Amino acid sequence: MCGIVGLFDTRGKRPIDRQLLLGMNQVQVHRGPDEGEIHIEPGLGFGHRRLSIMDVSSGHQPLFNEDGSVVVVFNGEIYNFETLAKELSGLGHTFRTHCDTEVIVHAWEEWGERCVNRFRGMFAFALWDRNQEILFLARDRLGIKPLYYSLLDDGTFIFASELKGILAHPGFIRDMDVHAIEDYFAYGYVPEPKTIFRQAYKLPPAHTLKLGRARTVPQPQSYWDVPFTMHPPLSLEEAREELIVRLRESVKVHLMTEVPLGAFLSGGVDSSAVVAMMAGLMNDPVNTCSISFGDPAFNESQYAQKVADRYHTHHQVGQVDQDDFDLIDRLASLYDEPFADSSAMPTYRVCQLARKRVTVVLSGDGGDENLAGYRRYRWHLYEERMRSALPLGLRKPLFGLLGNLYPKADWAPKVLRAKSTLEALARDSVEGYFHSVSIMKDGMRRRLFSESFRRELQGYGAVEILRGHADKCPVADPLSRVQYLDMKTYLVGDILTKVDRASMAHSLEVRVPLLDHELVEWISGLPASIKLRGHEGKYVFKKALEPYLSDDILYRDKMGFSVPLASWFRGPLRQRINDALLGPVLADTGFFSRAFLREMLDQHQSGRRDYSASLWSLLMFESFLRHVLNAEQVHTSEQGLRLVHFA
Repeated sequence: MCGIVGLFDTRGKRPIDRQLLLGMNQVQVHRGPDEGEIHIEPGLGFGHRRLSIMDVSSGHQPLFNEDGSVVVVFNGEIYNFETLAKELSGLGHTFRTHCDTEVIVHAWEEWGERCVNRFRGMFAFALWDRNQEILFLARDRLGIKPLYYSLLDDGTFIFASELKGILAHPGFIRDMDVHAIEDYFAYGYVPEPKTIFRQAYKLPPAHTLKLGRARTVPQPQSYWDVPFTMHPPLSLEEAREELIVRLRESVKVHLMTEVPLGAFLSGGVDSSAVVAMMAGLMNDPVNTCSISFGDPAFNESQYAQKVADRYHTHHQVGQVDQDDFDLIDRLASLYDEPFADSSAMPTYRVCQLARKRVTVVLSGDGGDENLAGYRRYRWHLYEERMRSALPLGLRKPLFGLLGNLYPKADWAPKVLRAKSTLEALARDSVEGYFHSVSIMKDGMRRRLFSESFRRELQGYGAVEILRGHADKCPVADPLSRVQYLDMKTYLVGDILTKVDRASMAHSLEVRVPLLDHELVEWISGLPASIKLRGHEGKYVFKKALEPYLSDDILYRDKMGFSVPLASWFRGPLRQRINDALLGPVLADTGFFSRAFLREMLDQHQSGRRDYSASLWSLLMFESFLRHVLNAEQVHTSEQGLRLVHFA
């Protein structure tokens, strides 16, 4: 795994500052501690940090074609590179290495922009074709590997694997995007393609970007989407059998490496399935690792141990201290923008543990989105049935009133007992799902933000992110639609971002066989009725795995990978959260209502309400301001929200 960075002059061939490029490359050294190289020519500079995984002795980057006219920097793995290399060799291309990177330059020569359609893997790369004077960037289909870019005011285009590479450029203006702040406090992360900064963007998954020397605004182009094209009718038994065949094949492909390899094993269905497949494919015992929590409400280690015992893995367990608070400020600098998933803390620790023995691990990420594992999918379908029974004109006033009047509707059927459910029923389908995934609901954000900040939003609401994706969704089925929305937002913006930064902080490569695009395509074509059946999510997956995993692994309640925030903020972090929310950093922004911040603290710490997720999002925002931007205060400028820095 690697880190890439680059500079490109869109207005000519001005000299590249070598020391600047070296500095931008060096801030990503954690992504590739083994080697660091740069390439400079008039108007262009590429940098690369390497974590050696394949062709350790000769796979150096930047890497060139035969005559040096095409050069690439690449982060990721192309799992079908041997097949492609054989095909390209037959077409007359000469290979000097045995690494997957070289396939990219020859595939570009042969197929141009369509080369990305031939790659199976996780990747983010930048390629320069000197003869055509084209800079070409690409990101893998599911967004496993990150890629950020910015076009500066002087016409310099910069890109990097992490935002910190872009922040290292002195010409980058650190104005915050007011819409991204609204998005963050709704979702807990900043969804693609935005970043927290007005001048920087994420290249969306399954997109490419092509630039030449002209004063044009970069326009990413899509090259793939989750198809949700239904298969010919399959019986449940046929679907179970084929799912195992395809899962095993995907895991086998992801085992390709020349360095020590292992797996995360949480004790949940997805990671256990991956380990079970690995055990059947590898001659040596699988290296597995998991995290143990002192609080039994958050501890799955006993289930991980059962799987480890069944498959005779070399299992390693790390105990996470319930008072593991030192990571809070570390996380802010790790993610470079506000990021409110508190499971980043144990994820960081399990990556740290894994790196002691291996360089590459396989994880079970992606199973919930692919196979309908989240409980919220079940509730969404309940709500959809109610929405279909009553027109919005009746539902909106009726359930809107009930939602306001009854915080606990014990008199109602189970599906209607929650205030959140009543409020969701007053909305259309997309608004209802947005309501269910928001860490702060619309009403809370209205109270959270100051009047001046709400004016800056000019009516913008974070629901527009989901609406934009819903408009492009290729399927009408309500379950498939929300799976699609999660794949476009939560999966890439939260889950994959969390794992990439936490693993790369320890120079660890994480691979996700459940997100192999061929497997994703096939699963998307299965009927929704065998993904979620009654109360059972991942139904067909669990039935397929019955020969491989015990029922207490497959059919127990989902626990997740979380930390006890609610008790932390009432106990050991009480003073810290008070200082963060009521201190000068948030106050000086002018973004927030101090009265509402105090009300949230008082109600949470008294036990009357659980505002733990909201408080955590504010704590991480305050930590971002201090540790990423070193901000003393924030003020509104004509260009956006600009921070004034300490000298």
